[in-house]
Amino acid sequence: MAVSADELSELELAGYRFVGEHKHSAVKVCHWTRKSLLNLGVCYKERFYGRDLGIRSHRCLQLTPSLPFCDHRCVYCWRNTDVTTSSWVGEVDEPADILDGAISAQRKLLSGFGGNPNSDKKKFKEAQEPKHCAISLAGEPTFYPNLSELIEECGRRGMTSFLVTNGMHPEVLEHIVEPTQLYISVVAPDSETYKVVCRPTVPDGWKRLNQSLELMSCFKCRKAIRLTLVKGFNLKKPEEYAKIIEKAGADFIEAKAYMFVGFSRRRLVMENMPLSDEVNGFARELARETGYSIAGESRPSRVVLLKKV
Repeated sequence: MAVSADELSELELAGYRFVGEHKHSAVKVCHWTRKSLLNLGVCYKERFYGRDLGIRSHRCLQLTPSLPFCDHRCVYCWRNTDVTTSSWVGEVDEPADILDGAISAQRKLLSGFGGNPNSDKKKFKEAQEPKHCAISLAGEPTFYPNLSELIEECGRRGMTSFLVTNGMHPEVLEHIVEPTQLYISVVAPDSETYKVVCRPTVPDGWKRLNQSLELMSCFKCRKAIRLTLVKGFNLKKPEEYAKIIEKAGADFIEAKAYMFVGFSRRRLVMENMPLSDEVNGFARELARETGYSIAGESRPSRVVLLKKV
């Protein structure tokens, strides 16, 4: 097991549930899943992509097959990056077992809504059978050796799949089964900012990222660039981001504010979290530089969607 008993206990207290025999996978109920069950709002993914892909917040499964593993120690990460490991350790669970365990764990985590008089009973029933898998909870999913099979397993179950990667493993992306939507996180406009923000554990991280972005243009699935914007760090140089985005040929750009949560509060301050208007202003600069158009905004999540024209 790559996670110690103390680390596992700490993460479980934070709402994570580890699944599978070897405890490298985990599920955590999204804030917006809970809100949706109470009819108090939906996540920006439903607002942005729900019409095209049928995404509903109350039917989303947020999971990771590789929670302890990452080759970045990003300053904005909500996890304790001191316990992150940059190489796979231990045995590997099968994709079907991970999904079975994740769905079972999520049902238990949501069980209280069944008796909540304020919950939507129809949505609660639907939530027992998730239809969307967000492979993006924590850690770097391209470390998981059976990632292609996990994406295929989602498809066999009639689930859409969003895969979010930091781009450190272009050799994996080169041969991977395509998800419903592929995200690559781009959180720096240049190599120096990248080193400060991502604190990579590999010496050639910027090169790897750019290789992955070049590969992205070859994917036939929907493609998105995610920008996590940290005021005072990477909320700058929209013209340099534009060059990166052009290389990737992404269909969408998500410009999203860093959120002052979790362990990031030990590295950053509240003022590093951009306001909605600041994200919106930066997104408009990106639109001018890239030729993309503003296609949506979620002010509660401080995110703006840009779409390729």
